[in-house]
Amino acid sequence: MYEKWIGVLLKCQLFKGMNTDELKGVLSCLKPKMGSYARNEYVTVVGGKMIGLGVVLSGDVVVSKENIAGNRVIIAVNGPGEMFGEMAAFSGNIVWPATVMARGACEVMFLPAEKIINSCENACASHKMMISNMLKIISDKALALHRKVEYLAIKSMRGKISTYLLEQYKRTGKATFIIPLRRNELADFLNVSRPSLSREMSRLMEEGIIDYHRASIKIKDLDSLKRMAE
Repeated sequence: MYEKWIGVLLKCQLFKGMNTDELKGVLSCLKPKMGSYARNEYVTVVGGKMIGLGVVLSGDVVVSKENIAGNRVIIAVNGPGEMFGEMAAFSGNIVWPATVMARGACEVMFLPAEKIINSCENACASHKMMISNMLKIISDKALALHRKVEYLAIKSMRGKISTYLLEQYKRTGKATFIIPLRRNELADFLNVSRPSLSREMSRLMEEGIIDYHRASIKIKDLDSLKRMAE
């Protein structure tokens, strides 16, 4: 049943360090549920019953939540092998804390949290490895949420944009890169309006600090970008 997704799942951080046979053994223990979704279809909605943490098998999903003003704030965009809901899955809360929407046609696997943290009957090494991986994933996610709070604390539009572009520069190690978010998604992530974001990006290009075409960004003046991010 899960054979076609073994390659994707082996890249998932939850199953890091496992081989194919070990992964198959873990999946037979977890007995995950599967879901297929069309473009812009809701995978989860805030307040809906939570059935386990999700692993994207194909396509992309957007994880978001509305703030108190009713504006959508993007938390993450996840592709194949990436997870969502891992923080809430172990909180004892039985409802989804965020909305997850399919960016395009996608398939998702849902893993029951209680079967992850409880050792299997055989007490196999691969299950223990999965629990260890889960602890690291939750720790990394907590740090990522801290980063999101830092973005919300940046008051200036240029400060937000510069910080984001510098993070992408450090992540890729290149001055020219493709940003993973669409323009409206980037606006939601930075908690700004799309028109304001587009205007500021255009100004940065006119000033010779960056150049861009669609999702491709080229940093032309790294020092100026760093100063604006301070």
